[in-house]
Amino acid sequence: MRWKCICAYDGTDFDGWQRQPSGGAVQNHLEATLSKIFDTKIQIHGSGRTDAGVHARGQCFHFDANWKHDSEKLIRALHANLDKTLQIKSARKVSDDFHARYSVKGKRYLYNLYLGRPNPVDTRYVWDCRDFPLDLDAMREAASRMTGTLDYTALSATHGKDNDPNPVKTVHRLDIKQRGKFIRIDTEGTGFLYRMVRSFAGALHAVGRGRLTPNDISEIIASKERTHRIVTAPAKGLFLDTVFY
Repeated sequence: MRWKCICAYDGTDFDGWQRQPSGGAVQNHLEATLSKIFDTKIQIHGSGRTDAGVHARGQCFHFDANWKHDSEKLIRALHANLDKTLQIKSARKVSDDFHARYSVKGKRYLYNLYLGRPNPVDTRYVWDCRDFPLDLDAMREAASRMTGTLDYTALSATHGKDNDPNPVKTVHRLDIKQRGKFIRIDTEGTGFLYRMVRSFAGALHAVGRGRLTPNDISEIIASKERTHRIVTAPAKGLFLDTVFY
């Protein structure tokens, strides 16, 4: 019996998604809890990893196990053992050919910036930038240069043996919205390279500050080479919002 689950978590105190020897990753906590519930070793498969400090509203994972009760009872059992910063939003039975990683058709990420010193309640979830305006028109023009089907090598980071072998991805949209001092970057695409969305945020912030121009962004992407001019934005502002199947 294969189960598809959607979870949300505050990534501040987790060592990322992927299982770690320290036992501090989201995957560690979920597998330990499921193994306790089913009284056997359970391994889960996620839609993809998130770094330490990155949050999720809609991370997906699957696992195989026989459960005689309904899905709500499984969710209650999980919540009885999981930390409150990790929540199971849904669980349902799916066919055996579903795979949380290999069945993915696209993902949506959100990145939050704040112009100044944020409220203490928000500080774990935004990149706190200096308190002066950003040029949103320039940022939106740069964002238009960053969408489409492109080689995003220059807007990613190396990832060792697990590095994505195909740097060409399709980004359907990259929107920038402002509400007061909050700025949200909303991006959706077929796939994203390691630290690509955080590089989007860093590049767009640099454009908003006047340190880079939209033309610079086009040239950097065309170079297919990572440069120190692209800063990787802090993990705490990033959310994996939705995984599409």
